[in-house]
Amino acid sequence: MTPQEEERIEALARSDRPLIVCDIDEVVLEFVSPFMAFLDRHGHEWRTTSFRMTGNIYFKETGQAADATIVSDFLERFFGEHDAWQNPVEGALETLAEIEASHAADILFLTAMPPRHHDRRRALLDRHGFAHPMIATENGKGETLAALMRHHPQKPVVFIDDLAPNHVSVLEAVPDALGLHLMAYRAFAPHLPPMPKGVTSVADWPAAAAAIADFLAGRGR
Repeated sequence: MTPQEEERIEALARSDRPLIVCDIDEVVLEFVSPFMAFLDRHGHEWRTTSFRMTGNIYFKETGQAADATIVSDFLERFFGEHDAWQNPVEGALETLAEIEASHAADILFLTAMPPRHHDRRRALLDRHGFAHPMIATENGKGETLAALMRHHPQKPVVFIDDLAPNHVSVLEAVPDALGLHLMAYRAFAPHLPPMPKGVTSVADWPAAAAAIADFLAGRGR
């Protein structure tokens, strides 16, 4: 992370404005579809019969399932060139701009990926017009968010993510946050694990915007 990005994040932490924290993969940028295309390029397929990777990615020629080591290797290789594959989720850019303007909110991208890929992802977001600050971390998202709340622990927080464990982590750290579950690749919807209590599932970005508006109105914002 550059010093400039660190300064932007520190300024955001000191702000008392509502904070909208967005995951990136499957929330802001498509992940499943481009990763499937990447696997196909390398002779494998990710079958949508359950919500998992290990045990669900197969070598097309033999039908043999890839083990955890192979899956991890594919993920690392994908993140090494993800900027050539990933595109924005429909409505994400426009809706975030509307939320920022309508509610005088701060927006942060919080992605669970090795920090060594930060610069490549930062450049990809910038290329698509997502100019807000970004944190790439392998730590718990709740831990990261709690650190960002240290100056204004009572400010309204919205957390948007596609994975239940990340919502659990954030709600443990910031119980009053609004948790929104959003996943662009809807074919996995029947296989998703249940979301923790208090998390609302939204189908798309317009639905997310409506939920955020209601939440902030209830907080007097």
